[in-house]
Amino acid sequence: MAALYTDRNFNKKAKIFVVGAGGIGCELLKNLVLTGFTNLHVIDLDTIDVSNLNRQFLFQRDHVGQSKAVCATNTVKLFNPAVNITTYHESVISPKFNAEFFKQFTVVMNALDNLAARTHVNRMCLAANVPLVESGTGGYKGQVQVIKKGKYECYECNQKKSDVKSYPGCTIRNTPSEPIHCIVWGKHLFNQLFGEPDPDQDVSPDTADPEAVAEAGAVAASSETETTRKSTRQWVENIDYNPDKILHKMFHDDILYLLTMDKLWKTRKPPVPLDLSQLQKIGEGSENGVYALKDQRPWSIQECVHVFRESVRSLSREYKSSGYLTWDKDDKPAMDFVTATANIRASIFSIEQKSKFDVKSMAGNIIPAIATTNAIIAGQIVLEGMKILREDWSKCTMSILQRRPTNRRKLIVPSPLERPRESCYACAERPEVTVTLNTDTMTVGGFEERVLKKHLGMVAPDVEIEDGKGTIIISSEEGETEQNNDKTLGHFGVSNHSRLKCDDFLQEYELVVNILHSTLLSESRENPVEFTVSGSAAPVPPPPPSASALQTNKRLSEGTGSNSLTPRKRNREEIEVEDNDDLIVL
Repeated sequence: MAALYTDRNFNKKAKIFVVGAGGIGCELLKNLVLTGFTNLHVIDLDTIDVSNLNRQFLFQRDHVGQSKAVCATNTVKLFNPAVNITTYHESVISPKFNAEFFKQFTVVMNALDNLAARTHVNRMCLAANVPLVESGTGGYKGQVQVIKKGKYECYECNQKKSDVKSYPGCTIRNTPSEPIHCIVWGKHLFNQLFGEPDPDQDVSPDTADPEAVAEAGAVAASSETETTRKSTRQWVENIDYNPDKILHKMFHDDILYLLTMDKLWKTRKPPVPLDLSQLQKIGEGSENGVYALKDQRPWSIQECVHVFRESVRSLSREYKSSGYLTWDKDDKPAMDFVTATANIRASIFSIEQKSKFDVKSMAGNIIPAIATTNAIIAGQIVLEGMKILREDWSKCTMSILQRRPTNRRKLIVPSPLERPRESCYACAERPEVTVTLNTDTMTVGGFEERVLKKHLGMVAPDVEIEDGKGTIIISSEEGETEQNNDKTLGHFGVSNHSRLKCDDFLQEYELVVNILHSTLLSESRENPVEFTVSGSAAPVPPPPPSASALQTNKRLSEGTGSNSLTPRKRNREEIEVEDNDDLIVL
């Protein structure tokens, strides 16, 4: 490759794959075209929203609703009509974008905004042995990283912890104390009414709450109405999504139901049920109506009720015509619904209410995007890409954009690239990972969705137990192993120190998962932990000692031998492996 790219026309010979055409992607495409690159491919599944226009300058108002990849391409071609750009309005995780597809490119440049897609592209570039320039921004901060298989660490070498915090179900359903608790409850209610129902996102009062046991819990459980015993979806369909009936059940009847759990309110201020008859109605279509309000101030309860009614009507019409809806912070009825719902619930529990702007930031876990940050990072991506094309590997760095200048008055700080981490479960020669969980409670379906897909970034895994029989418990072929989903891992003989061979054909990725069985992970209801993951193999326990060995160890522990600390030291090392700092707790 060096011979091809040492001349001045290297940028015309390179074939670049740009993944993402949003905030960073727009700036990156513009930079590449103006720098003279003429053979580009760009992919983005997203469409343009009004909120994108303040920082994604390749788009205009008449582009709203159209493909980002297509519109960005059409705009940058105005800078250089000779440029050849292939666009894909699709997901990069689609099976058609396999390792063979990635092999055609000289460099891949990421301009993504989510962990799952970044993880997938990282693995595809490792499988195809194509250099990757990774990037990201958050507010005034940003960074650019060069990834090269076998030379520099990959995206997963430093395991990422999710920024999304989970909350105990009993707190969300019974005893919210912060605005975020009400916002999460509002998003759960959206899914129960209009999205794909998830049993883990139930919004009804939780009678299994340990604080609601004994007499209080028994009274509450025995007082369940026919409405509460039905699924929320079945009930709202039976009432044809009547907004006032939903309001009355969720914010009046369910609150009265919670009040019967008197133990919950011994040290807390009890909630006050919503009384619709006491609220002053807002005139429909009034000039000073809710939709004319700015998003910067909290709405009154009357305004929240009005917005709730309007959003339920709008969302129910869409649900009836299109099927399951997905909550989107940029969808106005969905955002209005969660804002109104969260603030009504906050008022009931005497919690501070938030403006729509605040709710949007909290519900979407959003760090504001800043145009100048995107522009700086996009420029750094191109500079690192040029070093790769010239094979100036020694000059490649991780570029870190700081919020404030350093003592040397630098905003962009270069950092040396590290070698691949030997225990990385993505780029190691034989990737292994240890997962600690309860094999008697973890189902096969839960293991596939939450461990393999959500945490370990697999897309279509096949899982075989290394038991000498070749038992397959998960297959990527539709319908082959679905009957296993509700069965526990223990049902198939998976136990302490079992090994699972996991293979993702799409990613050309194989991983051995070592299982450590533990019953202690989920004891704390306030900090529920379903599993932990570490990027290294678990220690294999030594065989049981013989009677003579036990007698020898006894003499050593009494100080009659030169290695009197050996048994104690070995036990300490085993404990340290299980309490490794690298463990990621979900």
